[in-house]
Amino acid sequence: MDHVDAFDVVRVSLWLVAGLISLFFSVGNARIWTSISTGFFLVFISEGYLVAPWVQHPSLIALHSVVGTIAVLVITHGFMEYYVFSRTLETGGAKWEVYALTAAVLAASVLFIFINPVPSTAAIRHIRIIENACWVFLVLINLDLLRKIHQQVRDTPIGPGFVGFGVVFFCVFLWRGSMLYLQVYGWDEDATALGPVAGNAAGYPFRVGLSENVNRFASVLSSLTVGGTFLYLARLMR
Repeated sequence: MDHVDAFDVVRVSLWLVAGLISLFFSVGNARIWTSISTGFFLVFISEGYLVAPWVQHPSLIALHSVVGTIAVLVITHGFMEYYVFSRTLETGGAKWEVYALTAAVLAASVLFIFINPVPSTAAIRHIRIIENACWVFLVLINLDLLRKIHQQVRDTPIGPGFVGFGVVFFCVFLWRGSMLYLQVYGWDEDATALGPVAGNAAGYPFRVGLSENVNRFASVLSSLTVGGTFLYLARLMR
């Protein structure tokens, strides 16, 4: 990474704002929101390498994708908890337990990355594919969870907030799904460094260009909808 793309600066900055909004929302509200908010903040951490050209070490690059995978797992766990809460009105545990467990998983991931051999270019690409695949399939699970939660809370003031989260995950599906599509066919930038493994991107300029543009702008829309949804909920619940 020789330079920082201006679009990436905007993209990461918006995720920073969205992550901070979600984190502050969690601090001022019930424990049930903690996993969801923490997960969205971790998305910013996972995207931060885009504006850090000094992060050249392969292990650090791989770690960002591992954090991105952890982010969607934490978010999914949070919405599963909220679904149980919407049916039973029961919650368990304390906020510090969520933070402690997340920190422990992050620490274990750091240990795993650094006790293993330095990942090659191909290994980093494989890790990124796993990250995006996890996002795509867990987004579909979260959309179904949101549908079920909305059925329980649609007559309450926070009902529209879960519609907002539905929009968030639709944007995330476009963002992560378009990149996964490029990766599967070897049309992503990482594939070009692998020589013969790379697909014939030049033969499909429209598909590649469309997927790249969807990926860039859907990532921005995802951050905007995350921040907007949490601001809407904060206004209702303050």
